[in-house]
Amino acid sequence: MEEKKKKTIGFNIIKNDPTDGHGGFGVGSLSLENVSPVIIDVEAGEATVDVGAMHARSVVEKGIKFLKEKEEVPNGKPYWLIWVTIDRKLDGPYYAGVTACEMTVDRSIRRGYKSLPEHVNKMDKSMKRHIMVDHMDDKSKKVLVEFLQNHDQILWENSSAKLKEDLNA
Repeated sequence: MEEKKKKTIGFNIIKNDPTDGHGGFGVGSLSLENVSPVIIDVEAGEATVDVGAMHARSVVEKGIKFLKEKEEVPNGKPYWLIWVTIDRKLDGPYYAGVTACEMTVDRSIRRGYKSLPEHVNKMDKSMKRHIMVDHMDDKSKKVLVEFLQNHDQILWENSSAKLKEDLNA
């Protein structure tokens, strides 16, 4: 039997403005092209890009019924869904928007907790260049810093002081 290779997916590539100065339909609208979902497994201390999370279909979320109350999943394994938006300024590309959403999953009962409105709102905030990561636990912050730095040191260096401060980097 052939062994499946693990597919690695990086951040979305920054593309040119689709409206390209024509001033017509779509001007001022936000594009999902520059947004990537990063899932942090808190216990394992690992971060991975999982584009399936764009439609709530990440590896972590598949086969799980999500409940609205965290207390209903007392043995849930903790995860963070991080929305990372990349943009370009004069200095070059940078992590423009980074927001974190909590999620727990208990595979044994196929249940989990997440607030879908929060996930959608945080994706929107990331796309609007907000930094919202100071509520994360310290271990996960370190995992995220390492992940962002290892992905692209220039993106990290060009990023805002607020991102670095909120991640204690």
